[in-house]
Amino acid sequence: MITSPQMQTPSNDIGNKAHMKKIIFFLLLLTISTNAQSDTSIVPLWSIDSTITTDVRYATTDNFTGKILYPTDKVYIRKIVALALAKVQKELSENHNLQLKIFDAYRPLSVQKIMWEILPDDRYVANPATGSRHNRGAAVDVTIIDSVGNEIDMGTEYDNFTEKAHYAFPDLSEEVKVNRKLLQDTMIRFGFHPITTEWWHFDFNGWEKFSILDVEIN
Repeated sequence: MITSPQMQTPSNDIGNKAHMKKIIFFLLLLTISTNAQSDTSIVPLWSIDSTITTDVRYATTDNFTGKILYPTDKVYIRKIVALALAKVQKELSENHNLQLKIFDAYRPLSVQKIMWEILPDDRYVANPATGSRHNRGAAVDVTIIDSVGNEIDMGTEYDNFTEKAHYAFPDLSEEVKVNRKLLQDTMIRFGFHPITTEWWHFDFNGWEKFSILDVEIN
């Protein structure tokens, strides 16, 4: 018996259904992958929240190295981290009449190597052999400013590598303790984790899933 081209045998029908399932599964994976890439891609902070103040010391000589390490003062970060920072900014603005200031975010691995050569102390500078959370675009150095742009008192300047910059340093004024607690509590609330040795440094939860990058900021 000759089968008409328009007719399908049961085996052909099963094969077509299996093929369609593979296509649907592939499209689902593609969608998940695209969404994940969108959330974790490196983006300029201003593209998510242009109201956040930045003060990128590593684009100047006003830093612990005394060198210009970045060719630009633009701040880049993983998109998912930037979205969390926008929530911190909103919380501080609406409930405290304060704002965030960002000192540093994504940092190329090549810059990490320069820092380590100058200060090979992993309490303050991560060993480039293992990489910094900054190199993953998943860490930020921040402080709080008032409504006219003045930094509130945190007890030390940014990048002060002494025990006084440790969050729990005991010999601090009550004002400084309150200010550090406000910063830490607010950052934790929106997905960040502090470290003990630098009051300004916060890692985004899940930082370990992001890869180390060495893409120059420009």
